[in-house]
Amino acid sequence: MDTIASLFSFITTPVSWVIVQFHSMYGAIFGPDTGWAWGLSIVSLVILIRICLIPLFVKQIKSTRAMQTLQPEMKKIQERYKNDKQRQSEEMMKLYKETGTNPLSSCLPILAQSPFFFALYHVLNGIATGDTIGVINESLLASARKAHIFGAPLAAKFTDGSSKVEALGASLTDVRVVTAVMIVLMSASQFYTQRQLMTKNVDTTVKTPFMQQQKMLMYVFPVMFAVFGINFPVGVLVYWLTTNVWTMGQQMYVIRNNPTPGSKAQAAYLERLTKHVTSHGKARKRSERTIIKAIVAKGRDRNEFERKFINGLNKAGLAAQADGSVVQSESQAAVQTEDGTSTSAATPKRQQPKRQSKSQRQSGGAAASGGKAAGDAPSSEPTSLSKSDEPEDAKPAEPAEKQSGGGTRSKAQSGQRKGPQRPKSPSKK
Repeated sequence: MDTIASLFSFITTPVSWVIVQFHSMYGAIFGPDTGWAWGLSIVSLVILIRICLIPLFVKQIKSTRAMQTLQPEMKKIQERYKNDKQRQSEEMMKLYKETGTNPLSSCLPILAQSPFFFALYHVLNGIATGDTIGVINESLLASARKAHIFGAPLAAKFTDGSSKVEALGASLTDVRVVTAVMIVLMSASQFYTQRQLMTKNVDTTVKTPFMQQQKMLMYVFPVMFAVFGINFPVGVLVYWLTTNVWTMGQQMYVIRNNPTPGSKAQAAYLERLTKHVTSHGKARKRSERTIIKAIVAKGRDRNEFERKFINGLNKAGLAAQADGSVVQSESQAAVQTEDGTSTSAATPKRQQPKRQSKSQRQSGGAAASGGKAAGDAPSSEPTSLSKSDEPEDAKPAEPAEKQSGGGTRSKAQSGQRKGPQRPKSPSKK
């Protein structure tokens, strides 16, 4: 570990200087030799580091979203080269290169914290061994050795013997109980953070290398914290527990307000957004307008949750615009009548005809057939549009058979041929 500490010695002095500055502030409140002053100094160091790492966290989110959009293509590559693992890996790397994504980007915040972690470990190890390091002088070293967190010194470890713990002014039982509880909390927070990402913010139905990596991290990191945590000083455990809690809260905020498209978190977010927009009649926040703008731009490529959101707005008489705003739909706009009451300008629904009984249908059919027969009879009166060069008395009278068209038509309707019928042959007896 001395070799690793020497590699990160360039950052030991800045880390120790930051801790001393926070200690001077908290020492004026709680006392310079208390565990609160030194413990809160370490917590403040974590918060300062994580604030500086927010740009890397944003980059991590964008990389994760890019990996999500590539999952269908990655699945196709897996199915195409399922019997050739080498070709499959080559095609995956080619896809990453073309789209500019990196599956290891999710580890950026952890990798960026590594120098600070080893520097803090080196500082606390110096406190445990009684060596000055960085800007921590003899007086600060003596103050830090007196500081206890719930009865455990900052520089004590779970694996320390009773003689070393007693030299720090504590009991072995207190040290092991405190370190064991902090290791369990640290591992549990890490597991919950990763599981939250896997169950709420990704599509677990698609099996890709990215999903396998996230699933592996969900189980590997808690085990690593549990195994290596017994060799960490109490101050380092405070550091990792604080950074895990920060990561968990930061991720919960991102999942709630900016979820991955197609995830369960997006379904819950769009349901809340639908209620919020329909109650106010517009999108009030800038983040809401950004989400709505992205959904409108997708067009037919929207997923089921996004289509449900658009349909919910339409049912409420609202329409999402390309700029992310929400306006009242013209088809559902309310118009003001003369008496001051508001009515809907939407087209009234088409009413279905009432179902008739069998007797009503039969009587209606009979009436219709009677009217049709009456209408088919030739009118004896000439119409105004008919033209005739001959006078009325010069017109030859029509035969009676032709005039009574009902009989001929009834025969034709019964399936017999028109015209003269062949006489039936006499039956043979």
